[in-house]
Amino acid sequence: MRFTLVDRIVELDKGQSITTVKNLSLAEEYLQDHFPGFAVMPGVLMVEALVQSGAWLMRATEDFKYSTVLLKQAKAVKFNSFVTPGKQLVVNMKTHKWGDDECTFKAKGTVDGESAVSARITLSQLNLRDKNESQAKIDEYLTGKMKELYAQVWQPPAE
Repeated sequence: MRFTLVDRIVELDKGQSITTVKNLSLAEEYLQDHFPGFAVMPGVLMVEALVQSGAWLMRATEDFKYSTVLLKQAKAVKFNSFVTPGKQLVVNMKTHKWGDDECTFKAKGTVDGESAVSARITLSQLNLRDKNESQAKIDEYLTGKMKELYAQVWQPPAE
């Protein structure tokens, strides 16, 4: 099952920062079990929303040069409040350190202006073909799919 936890990119400053939103709906299947009678977004999915937001910043900055962006490390993760159905998780990611194949972000997610989650997230980027040339077609496929999804979540402001 694939979880898309970025509904929209609202601000993007390539190489520097990104702001995204995730609108939590009661229709999301995982809420049926987490928890019955008190539906809340699981903490691991809150962290995944941070990861996906950082990945969009990396892809946009690198012009989709890499097919795969993976979580390398999550440090100082703090959960401060719940995200409940009908609420919007606003994610802000700021670049702390950008290297050749990885990036570290200061990340926070808020609900109604109050902190819900914060962390220092390190993501690595790679192409599958770098380890196995026969994977080049998979890189092309993944990059194409990410470009399609990016066009749906990011509408640059009119100039």
